[in-house]
Amino acid sequence: MDALHPAGHPPDASPAPGPPGRPQPHRILMRGAAVCGVLSLLVIAAELGPASFALGMALAVVPVPVYVALALWLDRFEPEPALTLAQTFVWGATVAVFLSLLFNTFADAVTAGVLGPEAAEVFGSVVMAPVIEELAKGLALLFLYSELHDEFDGVVDGVVYAAMVGLGFAMIENVQYYGAAFEEGVESPTLTFVVRGIAAPFAHPLFTSMYGIGLGWVRENHGRVSRALAPTLGLAAAVVLHSLWNLSASFTDWFTLLYGAIMVPAFLGVIALIHLSLKREGRILREHLASLVDDGVIDAAELDCLCGVRRRLRASLRAWRQGGVARWRERREMHRIASELAFHRWRVLRGITLGPDGDARREAEYLHRLRQLCRGREM
Repeated sequence: MDALHPAGHPPDASPAPGPPGRPQPHRILMRGAAVCGVLSLLVIAAELGPASFALGMALAVVPVPVYVALALWLDRFEPEPALTLAQTFVWGATVAVFLSLLFNTFADAVTAGVLGPEAAEVFGSVVMAPVIEELAKGLALLFLYSELHDEFDGVVDGVVYAAMVGLGFAMIENVQYYGAAFEEGVESPTLTFVVRGIAAPFAHPLFTSMYGIGLGWVRENHGRVSRALAPTLGLAAAVVLHSLWNLSASFTDWFTLLYGAIMVPAFLGVIALIHLSLKREGRILREHLASLVDDGVIDAAELDCLCGVRRRLRASLRAWRQGGVARWRERREMHRIASELAFHRWRVLRGITLGPDGDARREAEYLHRLRQLCRGREM
């Protein structure tokens, strides 16, 4: 059961022109996140005690790099900025946790006065906590969607950002569970770690990915009706999945049934959708990079390589064998710049623009860098 106790449609998908370059989240938000993080950790530490808090934190942090690496592996064509990914993770671990603690505490007090303590506990876990927590995490996705006009391109990006904010949230939430388990005895921490750290590491990322998929669907510019409904349906799906998960934890006899019948199929469904989205991104790359073959920047074989995930991986491994880390980095950079150029052209055609001068400058920068990298590989 979860202890940490942005809806509606996103803004128009055609934002006003902005300056070139990758946008960075505002400093004031980062300072606010730091304050929220400190306050949240102080509350949790006061509840658990110093020793249990330290042990819980250590156990919660250890597997995070593995889960983050798996989430980032999904974003194969156009990796998101590392700093923005880190800040998204921090939002989940700080602001989302703090908002959830604050509003869940208030909701628990109100419902306990109306329904009584026992009924309020179940109601808070199954109804209030999923709504509050998915809104708190979803705010980060809505902010990224609104601000990252040249990074948040579709479903894959929505899932990756959702995974980062969900993993940050889950890490701090697990501190509570692991710390409480250490208080209960020797066997309890092991069982808790198996359930939360192995059987269900992607619970929060899975829930929040529903909203990320909805926002990504809008960015991809599908039909008008589906674009209007996608974010709301995505957020509703996130809340429902979260609620069912908490329900199964409240009634342990249901856990295996709900895990196998709902959570596993939902996870596999997200993986299938990512697979289809990557194929779509490959088509975008082919369409918008084909002119580079005519211009002599790359040849047809290189274009085929750039448009396939497996072919990119094989090319990167071949570069590693032939030239070590330096050649591998050059190959990775060439892949990234080619993807940035293709998606820049795709966005401009759809009206997501920096203005004529900004678009031309961005195009020239990408082409110049791509030519440099291609010439370097031929030497």
